[in-house]
Amino acid sequence: MISATKLPTHTVNQEAIDQFCDACWLEDGLSKNSLSAYRRDLTLFANWLELDSECTKSIYQVVEADLTAYMASKRDDKASTANRRLTVFKRFYRYALRQHLVEQDPCLKLRAAKQAQRFPKVLSEEQITTLLNTPDTAEALGLRDRTMLELMYASGLRVSEIVSLKTVALGLNEGVVRVVNGKGGKERLVPFGAEAGEWLRRYLQEARHVLLEGKTCQEVFVGRHTGSGLTRQAFWSIIKRYAQLADIKVPLSP
Repeated sequence: MISATKLPTHTVNQEAIDQFCDACWLEDGLSKNSLSAYRRDLTLFANWLELDSECTKSIYQVVEADLTAYMASKRDDKASTANRRLTVFKRFYRYALRQHLVEQDPCLKLRAAKQAQRFPKVLSEEQITTLLNTPDTAEALGLRDRTMLELMYASGLRVSEIVSLKTVALGLNEGVVRVVNGKGGKERLVPFGAEAGEWLRRYLQEARHVLLEGKTCQEVFVGRHTGSGLTRQAFWSIIKRYAQLADIKVPLSP
């Protein structure tokens, strides 16, 4: 690990954040909005470290307890905000570990906050579980559908956001998807859980190429024989069909 004791802590932290953001821009081509959000979250954390640590720490000297204390100090924030912040921290420390700037990742045991789900509010937890378990995951279509439902449940993404999701926007290692809003092209990072991540990996490895039949497509979720992404209407039709198979009699609509 590189020693940070010869420079003022504030300087070390600022250089660390600058280097990380530069790497994100070069490696992933993140937008200015995303980079600004990364920089803001890390700078606020670094400032907190400098002001609130018993002995001033650099961002490279952080341990799990520091992150836990900082997240606790922000407990009034929305779950989505807390999860976005945690996603940034995980990405930063994974980068620092690769660069041998830290000896271990202090984020390893930290878990995302539970978010409100975007499944129809009329469904109970039991009905949602039944719906998730209905697709036949031994088949390519069923594996695709189970993955879409798992991602929708884990991330709170809208149907329109899921069907328009591109493969380049998936961060499986970070557990995050990059979503671009229609108005103004504003970009945001949306975390998803380990369960949805495993289904995504399995779908991408086992089913997507089967459905594409040699064709190419930017969208993550593709139709059979079409070589293109699904429409919003097609996804809702899929949800309704599985609801019927699961004997869920509550009317569902977009």
